[in-house]
Amino acid sequence: MLREIIEIDEDLCIGCGNCVPNCHQGALQVIDGTCRLISDLFCEGLGACVGHCPTGAMTVEKREAIDYDEFEVMERISAGGPNVIRAHLAHLEQHKQDAYLAQAHAYLEEHDIAVPGAADAAEAPVAAAIHAHHTQQGGSHGGSHGGGGCPGSRARSIGPSVPETNTSPTNTTTGSGAPSELRQWPIQLHLVPPQAPYFQGADVLLAADCSAFAVGAFHQDFLRGKALAIACPKLDQGQEAYIAKLVSLIDDARINTLTVMIMEVPCCGGLIRMAQQACAAAQRKVPVKQVILSLEGKIIQEDWVVV
Repeated sequence: MLREIIEIDEDLCIGCGNCVPNCHQGALQVIDGTCRLISDLFCEGLGACVGHCPTGAMTVEKREAIDYDEFEVMERISAGGPNVIRAHLAHLEQHKQDAYLAQAHAYLEEHDIAVPGAADAAEAPVAAAIHAHHTQQGGSHGGSHGGGGCPGSRARSIGPSVPETNTSPTNTTTGSGAPSELRQWPIQLHLVPPQAPYFQGADVLLAADCSAFAVGAFHQDFLRGKALAIACPKLDQGQEAYIAKLVSLIDDARINTLTVMIMEVPCCGGLIRMAQQACAAAQRKVPVKQVILSLEGKIIQEDWVVV
């Protein structure tokens, strides 16, 4: 029996994730910066995801598939490494494929492949990350020592806690004379503590790592009066924790607005999708503005995507 299955050219894939929400069976995930077909079982081969790939990395391949064989699937899946294995096990669990899940574990045992945390892979990753985040924050009184014991991740207010209303910046000045509008430290999304005072009721700028380097007047035009978090949707790991952190900013810090600044490259779109997922998971509603920059640092699109 011939079956049509999605084939992904990993040399062409840029990990943008555009295909993932367009796979109705949930057979695709971006793992370690590359889109992966985590389960042949749920790929119907209709190619709904193909048209959303900006690089042509996805094609529909017809190949012989007389009977589904979990051992054969695991042999190919295991080559992708522990993260791909965990995602496949979670996928089987979520679709209640108990027989195939048992076969997958049997394959791992037979080949002496240890997958740390595999037993927990069926838990919803975002919910688990939210729980872990709140557990960690429980030992941080008032947010004065966010980020654990590392001095580089300790929460600090740099600028005024309330945005200045005049046009004469009072923040630290760089050697060139241009004022810095940075109000706090740390700024990396994994490290920012939502309970810190500078996030409470704040307008927040969530910026892709590259954006500040593309815009010469980033501080004056975009950062002034805002609390900052930065992230890279292509290279950063643990993006479930990013969604949990954004949910906490919305619900716990009760931020006022969220502006998401990304570059025009396809992989940057993952940052706005994370913001939208966080808004959907949060109990409060918060306006979200999307700002898309060209590689030359010009605004090519600016609109409210969640109001």
